[in-house]
Amino acid sequence: MSADPCSFSSISSCLTKHLNLSLSVDFGRRTLRGRAALTVEALEDRCSGLTLDTRDLKIVSVSANGQGASFTLGSKHSFKGAPLEIKLPFDISRGQQAIVEVTYETSPSATALQWLTPEQTAGKKHPYLFSQCQAHHCRSMVPCQDSPSVKHTYYAQVSVPKDLVAVMSAVRDGHEMDPQDSDRIIYRFRQPVPMPSYLIAIVVGAIESREIGPRSRVWSEKEFVDQAASEFSETETMLQTAEQLAGPYVWGQYDILVLPPSFPYGGMENPCLTFATPTLLAGDKSLSNVIAHEISHSWTGNLVTNKTWEHFWLNEGHTVYLERMIGRSMESEQFRQFKAMGGWKDLQESVNTFGANSPLTNLVPSLKDVDPDDAFSSVPYEKGFALLYHLEELMGGPEVFMQFVKSYIQMFAYSSVTTDQWKDYLFSYFKEKVDILNKVDWNAWMYTPGMPPVKPQYDTTLADACIVLSQKWVKAKEQDLKDFKESDIANLSSHQLIEFLSLLLQEDPLPLSHVKRMQDLYNFNSYMNSEIRFRWLRLCVRSKWEEMVPTALKMATEQGRLKFTRPLFRQVYTFEKYREEAVRVFQAHRAAMHPVTAGLVAKALKVEQSQSTGL
Repeated sequence: MSADPCSFSSISSCLTKHLNLSLSVDFGRRTLRGRAALTVEALEDRCSGLTLDTRDLKIVSVSANGQGASFTLGSKHSFKGAPLEIKLPFDISRGQQAIVEVTYETSPSATALQWLTPEQTAGKKHPYLFSQCQAHHCRSMVPCQDSPSVKHTYYAQVSVPKDLVAVMSAVRDGHEMDPQDSDRIIYRFRQPVPMPSYLIAIVVGAIESREIGPRSRVWSEKEFVDQAASEFSETETMLQTAEQLAGPYVWGQYDILVLPPSFPYGGMENPCLTFATPTLLAGDKSLSNVIAHEISHSWTGNLVTNKTWEHFWLNEGHTVYLERMIGRSMESEQFRQFKAMGGWKDLQESVNTFGANSPLTNLVPSLKDVDPDDAFSSVPYEKGFALLYHLEELMGGPEVFMQFVKSYIQMFAYSSVTTDQWKDYLFSYFKEKVDILNKVDWNAWMYTPGMPPVKPQYDTTLADACIVLSQKWVKAKEQDLKDFKESDIANLSSHQLIEFLSLLLQEDPLPLSHVKRMQDLYNFNSYMNSEIRFRWLRLCVRSKWEEMVPTALKMATEQGRLKFTRPLFRQVYTFEKYREEAVRVFQAHRAAMHPVTAGLVAKALKVEQSQSTGL
């Protein structure tokens, strides 16, 4: 039995050490045909079989060291897929390795893959494929031990139509004409650093790249590539800043790929090739936060990985901590404090959405029988950061605590860890301060739902102007609206405007007259920064400004970033008069949405899951 509640794979009897993947991409049928050769090592004296995770895969054949192996596919579980039970034609003993090769084909509804028609791309001429495997979707693309506790290297050969380019979360290793089909090219990749299955990633499309630094290129469709190259110009500076804080960058290349708008996340830390949403290309500073976050994952997440998704905060809390330390180095301590305050509000919003008693607001939730996608929220990010910040204050400040984080990374590099291992290391590292650590209410932090037991006192310098202005709007009567001026926001940065709108979203809805006056003066409708636009549109819909409902639904559907799409749909849905319209627009756009986004929005709108989407 797997020790990972989200996986069927037999990780106690044998472990995957290397994966050699051969894939052929078929846009007509929306499938990958492939061979996955897994080098597995026995952990027990007589290992006679193994179980792999699969989801909606068609298994053609299985062999071990070239001999045919018998296999059965277990019954399908709602989100875990089906276990592939393989009986080896021989036993392997502890420490011995065998190569288990599975020939298979993916389903057109594979949850890891999104197939875009030419119309869904910027160029409108060629189709496009991208993968998103975190948390447990790799099994719909590759039969594997789909648990973050298992780390392995990989090689891949990918055959694609010759006018398209393939990139993966690995170092590019050349390409050549496909010997079986002169209309296709085979791209080769190698990933020499062991990593978990959720970080395997592939993109195939009409993409180009530009160099943006000594170890970095930016990739995207040609319509975006020059803009992206200029927007991501700070990448090398950020990498060097992160190395000074956390130690050497071990992955060689650090490229960024700007995806089409339906990509469900702001970024995804695939090694050697960070995926980024095009909602960042609005000439604003929210870009640098996302890239600082994804760069930080090169250490916390990719190098040191949570052992199961129940310990996801180890990935995300430390990554937010490191991201904000990069912000501190590149901007200021006040800037770090300001971002931390914003994070506390995001946490409050997640706790309100789940409910303060929901076990999914625990820092370490139980995921037995829970779909990890349903558990995804800002809790592991911001409750995790709040704990680390609290410990930083107790242990002697940012320099002292960052040294611990760096030491933790060195200690557990190339492995996967649990919260208990992290905590044991914290206690041994700060052995002179154990009496202080013993006073921390660990149970309240880790295993109790709701907000953390301690609210940090952040420096409000950069937030004060936002707080004052938002309170002025909250308290204003009709006759006071003439006192507001265009110049109110003249000196606020985009970060501060985001904060101003976030503060208003925490209050009761403003009267419609106020919101209209705000638009007359500040012209928020003209802002292209997606973080500002998203909050502004929610504010308008909350105040029942009917003309803004179509604009809010437009933003919800013209990009598919979960962070924006789900709350916008939810906001319109709570406006009774437009509830049916929210559902209608969702149904009309559902087929073009990423499967994860479509599934989660359907739940938010209480729409029946249709069988056809494979969700």
